[in-house]
Amino acid sequence: MQFRTATHSDVPELNRLVNSAYRGDSSRAGWTTEADLLEGVRTNPENLLSDIENPDSRIELLFDSNQVLQGCVCLRKKPNGICYLGTLSVNPLLQGKGCGKLILDHSEKVAKEWNCNQISMSVISRRHELIAYYERRGYRLTGNTEPFPVEPELFQWKVENLVLAELIKKL
Repeated sequence: MQFRTATHSDVPELNRLVNSAYRGDSSRAGWTTEADLLEGVRTNPENLLSDIENPDSRIELLFDSNQVLQGCVCLRKKPNGICYLGTLSVNPLLQGKGCGKLILDHSEKVAKEWNCNQISMSVISRRHELIAYYERRGYRLTGNTEPFPVEPELFQWKVENLVLAELIKKL
């Protein structure tokens, strides 16, 4: 497995990976699905391009030995030594096989290269199994929450009162 930073040419494949990991029937093959909570897509090419072009963010891609995209993560450098980790995605057929841990380890390495002293993320508060996964890897709930975004052009809520919970890990 190897990492590289995403470029414009990666956007179509990256868009497919992220959406397959979180939404729709394909996401049900893994354990990170949000298909019971949200209908629609997780991202679109425009949002991915925005992160690729932003000088304070980058999308890291994980490839297998055959150069097949297996996972990704978006990292954003924030003020005060914080790296925001988002859109961690693994091919649903490979979830539970260690790719997520590789991506988290790589993300922490990048954050340290950026001189960040902590990583933050937001997770849907109802995703207890996902929060537990991150807690086993040293992330801690802060108690801070924010309303889940409303983006009808991308997705619709299937349940009411979705909230994002913040997790932080000190590096």
